[in-house]
Amino acid sequence: MRLTPASACLLPLLSGPVCLAGELTVEGKPFVIERTLATGALPSTCTPLRLEAKTLAAFEIKTIAAHGSRVKSGEVLVSFDTDSIDRKLDDSKRAIDSATLSLGQAEVELKGLKDSLTLKLDATKRAARNAAEDLAYFNSTSRKIKEQRVEETLKRYRQALEGEQEELRQLEKMYKADDLTEETEEIILKRQKDALASAEFAFHAEQLDHKRSLETEIPRESEELNTAAKSAAMALAKAETELPRQISLKEIEVASAKIALERQKDDFAKLGADRKLVDPIKASADGWFYHGVIEDGKWSTGEAVKALIPSGQVAAKKAFATFIPAASPLILTAFADEATATSLPQGCSGFALAPGREDLVIPAKVEKISPTPGTDGRYRIDLAATWPANATPVPGSNAQVRLISYESPNALAVPAGALHATKDGWTLTVKLADGKTGPRAVKRGRVSGDLVEILSGLEAGQVIITP
Repeated sequence: MRLTPASACLLPLLSGPVCLAGELTVEGKPFVIERTLATGALPSTCTPLRLEAKTLAAFEIKTIAAHGSRVKSGEVLVSFDTDSIDRKLDDSKRAIDSATLSLGQAEVELKGLKDSLTLKLDATKRAARNAAEDLAYFNSTSRKIKEQRVEETLKRYRQALEGEQEELRQLEKMYKADDLTEETEEIILKRQKDALASAEFAFHAEQLDHKRSLETEIPRESEELNTAAKSAAMALAKAETELPRQISLKEIEVASAKIALERQKDDFAKLGADRKLVDPIKASADGWFYHGVIEDGKWSTGEAVKALIPSGQVAAKKAFATFIPAASPLILTAFADEATATSLPQGCSGFALAPGREDLVIPAKVEKISPTPGTDGRYRIDLAATWPANATPVPGSNAQVRLISYESPNALAVPAGALHATKDGWTLTVKLADGKTGPRAVKRGRVSGDLVEILSGLEAGQVIITP
C-alpha cells in the first residue's frame, strides 16, 4: 500500500538564509537530519509451515484456510489428500513381504550350494588324487609288470611251440625206425602235426600281441593315465577357484538382498513418518494464517503461493505458509541503502504513519541494524513501535517511519557548494574586514540535503562567499 506522508511532529529542516547572491552571513540555527523508511509490520515470532518429508517430493492439498484469515486455536489450517501415500504404503508393505520371502529362499539356496559344492570339491580332490596315484603306480610298477608279463607270455608260447616241434621230431624219429607205419601211428603223427600248427599259430598271434602291447597298448595306457592325471589336476585347480567364487557370488547376492530389504524397510518407515506429516495441520493458538513465508524480514510469496488451493501441490522441505500467534508482538522492518543505515544511531527514535490513519502518531525506535548488507546491498533495520489500542495493524501491513538521526540546536551550516577540498582538508572563502576575501580552513560535520555542518574554523556572524 502507498502511504501519505505527514508533516507534523518533527523539527523542520534548516532552510537556507536569505542574503545577497554570492555572500552568506553564517548564523547558529537548529540542524536536523531526518530519515524516512518504508517499513512492513511483521511478527516477532511466527511458525513457518513446511513438510519435512524424507521420501515424498510433494503433497496434494485437500483444504486450506484463506490467506490472511483469523483462526482459532485447534482450527484446521491445511489438510492433505492421503490416498496416494496410503497406496504407496500398501505397495511398499507387499514389496517388503515379497523381498523377505526371496531373501529366505536365497539363504536356503546358499546353504545348499555350500553343501553341494563342498561335496563336489571333495570328489574332484579324490579324482585328482586317484589319477595321480594311478599314474605314479603305472610308472613305478604296473608298466614294468605288464612288459614283463608280455615277455613271459611270449616266452611260454615259444616254449610251447618248441615243445610241440620236439614232440613231432621224436615221433617221426621213432616211427621212422619201423619199416611199416601203422594206422595208429599215422593218427598220432597227424594229431601232433595239428598241435604243432596250432602252437605255431598261437606263437605267431602272441608275437603280434607282444608287439602291440609293447608298442601301442602300454604307451597308450601311459598317455591316458598322464592325460587323466593332468585333467584331474586342472579340474581340481578350476574347482578350487570357481567353487568358492560361486559361493562368494551367492553370498554377495544374499548380502545385497539383505541390504535391499533393510533399505526397503527404512524407506517404508520414512514413508510412514511422511504419512503422519499429512495429518491435518491445526492452529496451536488463536492467530493469523498467511500464505507464503517470512524470510529475512520480508514477506515472500512468489509463484508457489498460487498453488495453495485445493488440489494444488506443496513441495516438501519448503515453507509454504505461516501461522502467526495473536500474542506475537509486531515489529517494523525496513531495508535501507548504506548511507541511510550508517547514519542511524542505535536507539534513534521517531514516529510511524499508518496508511489512512495519518492522524495517529505511533512512536518508533530503532532496535537493531544489520552490520552487513544483504545480497541486494541493502541493510535490514528492525524498529519497535508502540501501537495504539485502536490502531494495531495486521501482519504484513505497511507504515512509513520518519526518524531523527542527528540534531544540533545551534549549528553553523553552509551550502555544500561553498566548501572546497584541498590536500590538507576543507576550506571556505570568507570576507575579511578590509572587504577582501581569503581561504579559511574548517572542519566539516554531518550533511543534511545541500547543507553541511561546520564544526570548527568558522564563527557566527562571519560572511562566506558562496558559488
